[in-house]
Amino acid sequence: MSDTDSPSSRAWLAVALLWFVACLNYLDRMILITMRTSIKESIAMTDAQFGLLTTIFLVSYGLLSPLGGFVADRFNRSRIIIFSLFAWSATTWLTAHATTFSELLFYRALMGISEACYFPAAGALLMDYHRSSTRSLANGIHLSGVMVGSGLGGLGGWIADRHDWTYVFELFGLIGVVYSVVLFFLLKDRPATAPTPEQLAAATTEDRPGLIEAFVSLFSRPAYILALLFWGLLGLASWSFIGWLPSYLSEEFALSQGEAGLTSMGYIYGGSLVGMVVGGYWADRWSRRDPRARIWVGVIGVLAATPAILLAANFSFLPVVLASLVIYGFARPFPDANMVPILCQIVDRRFLATGVGVLNTFAVFVGGATIYAGGALRDAKVDITVVFNCGAIGLVVCAVLLWFVREPAIKPATP
Repeated sequence: MSDTDSPSSRAWLAVALLWFVACLNYLDRMILITMRTSIKESIAMTDAQFGLLTTIFLVSYGLLSPLGGFVADRFNRSRIIIFSLFAWSATTWLTAHATTFSELLFYRALMGISEACYFPAAGALLMDYHRSSTRSLANGIHLSGVMVGSGLGGLGGWIADRHDWTYVFELFGLIGVVYSVVLFFLLKDRPATAPTPEQLAAATTEDRPGLIEAFVSLFSRPAYILALLFWGLLGLASWSFIGWLPSYLSEEFALSQGEAGLTSMGYIYGGSLVGMVVGGYWADRWSRRDPRARIWVGVIGVLAATPAILLAANFSFLPVVLASLVIYGFARPFPDANMVPILCQIVDRRFLATGVGVLNTFAVFVGGATIYAGGALRDAKVDITVVFNCGAIGLVVCAVLLWFVREPAIKPATP
């Protein structure tokens, strides 16, 4: 199948199947933090220990993501996805049976490890199935599942209020285990074209590189280093806005904690659901005329999100703030929908999933550091609008970094 061929029905089936996995992935991550009160009433722990449950997940997930990507580059991507889903779903179910803080901590670390394989493998599998004409749209639709899963994470607290926190983990863990069985029969790697005798002879030496060779290949390419810096700074700028937004709405407009949280996430995630798909579709259409289209769409999205932050930070009129949240939510996902397709243009395709894993690692640790720094600034009585304005400046720098990911580093993607 060439880059200009239309994708097969199996290619779109892969998108549909993985959309639900992405939704479960983030839902299973988020349900813990939405049941803080119920869990602390059942298992004695301090607030610091409860925070450590999220920290240990992020550390294990971040550290293992490059290795998870490397495994997806070496072996059957669909089977790795299925195993990852089964493992983290089983871990979710086991979490319901934890009776001590140490057991909870162990299961959260295990969840981070088991989830580390998913996004590198899923992104690479979709790029195997989809060529230039539909890559960004397929990736954008897949990632819209993340938005839905994040929003549905609030179901954890709602169900726990009516049943018990253990019921929530058992329910969603069981759903994931059952769905992994469904995927076993439906999700397959894209059939490879028949190799030539010369390719078969070279497979053991050229197509089975080691992890060190993968890292050397990635970091020897300036375009990848720029993409990595862009992705990290984008996470920093985004978290400086998202992380403080509920507090800002609560203090500035006298909203309750629940109202501020639902308002901020509802408007942003609502816009993001649409923006993720529109940004992918637009980039695919534009890329037929300009090979740099995916970069341009990412740059436009980041620049369009910048004034939205400034409006939210500097106008004490709630309708204006809410409109800015929708604009931000719509435009900010443009680079997300296009990031893996951009990597297809700038890295050796043998190391695509590894490259995604490294980006995940950098984003996780930058995001964690930003959340901590936000708390420190909060303790220092720094005005939230100052942080928002700095985040807007950060987005402008991000746009410049992404713009420099260009020829001669970019080359046409190979099938």
